[in-house]
Amino acid sequence: MGAISDAIRQKLRSAFSPSRLEIEDDSARHAGHAGAHPGGESHFNVLIESIAFAGASKVARQRMVYRALAEELAGPLHALSVKALAPGDS
Repeated sequence: MGAISDAIRQKLRSAFSPSRLEIEDDSARHAGHAGAHPGGESHFNVLIESIAFAGASKVARQRMVYRALAEELAGPLHALSVKALAPGDS
């Protein structure tokens, strides 16, 4: 993993203490597209499960994640797909 994925992991762990966290660099699939970087780390898929999302809507959960990663989204991160779950969600 690279510096951006490490920053994503660290910030999400700090903000949400997830019971499950999967981060996939999906940049290779977007090579040649707008926002793609030659070295990757521009497009990510994140699956995160945390009690912090309990009772929040899907949109609210995504906004929580986007707020935690605002610095990355303003700079090197071009696209982020988020699946945010509370314990027991599928």
